[in-house]
Amino acid sequence: MDRNQKIVLVAGGLITLALLFIDYFVALIALVCLLTLLMSIHIMGETADFPLVTADLSEDARRIILTNTGTAVANNIHLALVPLNIEFDHPSLGPDERSSLELESMVSEAKAVVTYENAGGERFQRS
Repeated sequence: MDRNQKIVLVAGGLITLALLFIDYFVALIALVCLLTLLMSIHIMGETADFPLVTADLSEDARRIILTNTGTAVANNIHLALVPLNIEFDHPSLGPDERSSLELESMVSEAKAVVTYENAGGERFQRS
């Protein structure tokens, strides 16, 4: 947990304790807000380092556009177009990066299966 997040949570706890002496209903409302903030920080920490690679067909149907919309670098990207038996390998994509892969001919319809890893070596797969 970040230093600033700890400061906000401690300040919220102290405010909740101070409100307990004034009115316990107001203190309970502050406690619910504090617990909601704690849960949000916890969820944000769990999803901090995940890549999310998507594959889209370009307008002219001659390129596949890989986009990493996640928050971490995606490594060892492998793209397979089913049922065309076309496979591509791409070394890495940073957060909010795009890369396009050229096709030999136009594609009307295909399913893309993308397999990639994060920096820790954890494998992900999307279709």
